[in-house]
Amino acid sequence: MIFSKGESRFFNVSEKEKGIRLDLFLAERNSDLSRSQIKKAIEKARVTVNHGNVKPGHHLKTGDMVFLRIAQPEPAGIKPEDIPLSVIFEDEFLIVIDKPHGMVVHPGAGNPCGTLVNALLAHCKDLSGIGGYLRPGIVHRLDKDTSGLMVAAKSDHVHRLLADQFKYRKVTKVYQTIAFGTFDHKEGIIDAPIGRHPTDRKKMSPSGKRGKNALTKWMVKEQFNGVAFLNVQIETGRTHQIRVHLSSIGHPVVADTEYGGTKKRTCAIADQKVRQALLTLNRQALHAGYLKFFHPCREMTMEFTAPLSADMELVLEKLRREIP
Repeated sequence: MIFSKGESRFFNVSEKEKGIRLDLFLAERNSDLSRSQIKKAIEKARVTVNHGNVKPGHHLKTGDMVFLRIAQPEPAGIKPEDIPLSVIFEDEFLIVIDKPHGMVVHPGAGNPCGTLVNALLAHCKDLSGIGGYLRPGIVHRLDKDTSGLMVAAKSDHVHRLLADQFKYRKVTKVYQTIAFGTFDHKEGIIDAPIGRHPTDRKKMSPSGKRGKNALTKWMVKEQFNGVAFLNVQIETGRTHQIRVHLSSIGHPVVADTEYGGTKKRTCAIADQKVRQALLTLNRQALHAGYLKFFHPCREMTMEFTAPLSADMELVLEKLRREIP
């Protein structure tokens, strides 16, 4: 963390800054603070204008004196755990890892330990705090049963710059998956909003209310009897996006029981060899195999690849070997 207990900052509003909202003013003057941190500081009365408490939307006047007190970061209550990590790249600013399937990204209900965050805290010693005390360093997430590449930040400054790249679609993410069905075309685009499922709040849906735009590009690499191996690139990063989108066009991810890739669907495949190969998978067949972003401190494009996870590779080997 970069702030010490009781740190304070004072600002005078210039002529050019008159009329600006307080929260926007502080965001522009404090490049190392996130908008959420500034909003929380105002709501917790750690910001005053001319010694008085105001709301985030307060419009400033020339000569106003703004006081900002930065509270000591909330202690993480998360114990570092010596869990092996597959580190693809690391420097003093960030770390890129190949997350194994079955590992939860951050602590939560039912998963207080054994998470990626626990492992990162032991490995890195310090992570950014923008994600909150349960999600230090976490810029983006992968589902528990999705394997592959993730990047985590070691400072608030780097965290915010990386998060902006994800927000403004400047990060390239390509996944590999095995999906049900025979595809009529070699490639395609799914452009459909994704929101919370209307009846099951733990799931996402293209028919959910207040859905956010989502764009998924898919390309068939290999077609087998009843299933296909795909490359999938997501232009947006909605929760469960690939799983929801592929399911919506009738091609759910193999072994994805939440979105139609059930064992029943596997057993309905006519080819016995295909069925036997697919039944060896005990998690959704989804792997984040390629990640490209701009390093915010080294000012260079970084590209990373992670080999397909062993369980998915084994299935493909069986399909290629046993199926003409």
